Amino acid sequence: MLIIGLTGGVASGKTAVSQVLREEGAYLIDADQIARELVQPHTPGWSELKRVFGTDILQEDGSIHRKRLAAKAFSGPEQRNLLNQILHPRIKAEMGRRAKEIGQEDPDAIVVIDAALIVETGDYKEMDALIVVTSTEEQQIDRLRERDGASEEEAQRILASQIPLEEKLRVADFVIRNEGSFEETRRRAKEVFQELKRIAIQARKKRIERLAEG
Repeated sequence: MLIIGLTGGVASGKTAVSQVLREEGAYLIDADQIARELVQPHTPGWSELKRVFGTDILQEDGSIHRKRLAAKAFSGPEQRNLLNQILHPRIKAEMGRRAKEIGQEDPDAIVVIDAALIVETGDYKEMDALIVVTSTEEQQIDRLRERDGASEEEAQRILASQIPLEEKLRVADFVIRNEGSFEETRRRAKEVFQELKRIAIQARKKRIERLAEG
């Protein structure tokens, strides 16, 4: 099994790329989706968020109002660190559990973990390869405004809170530039997946050789 990290700046197009990789045959683990599940009302994550950030982050039905939470969490580095301390260990544990489950069912699986903070947390070091998706800052701001209803100021603040893209590119094994047409992005994503398949085949051969020697 190969564990592949997929990351990039906020609103860079990771989701679009992950869907192409899944269509090609990858198993997908979405950290953002896991985060949503882990903060459903009355879960331990939900209780901790409510305690730290206050009840005003809740909607009438008790669920987390993500925009209100984001406004608090991105108001400064201390608040952002508090959010990460609450969510990251829980997300990482669940990602590991799901990856292990996939590996038991399919030892030759290519598992793609779509997560925004793989580089920031250092988790990429535990993976077999890292894909970084890039977009221009202008594209990211436009997508944040269209997708999340963020204001220009909110979008700029979110971008400023992330580590520079150059730092992610320095540790990338593959780069997918989502700066032109979607067809260009799709073509590059397919190329990357073919390379991952070659790596997976080589890893399988080595595993078989080790078993034969043992």
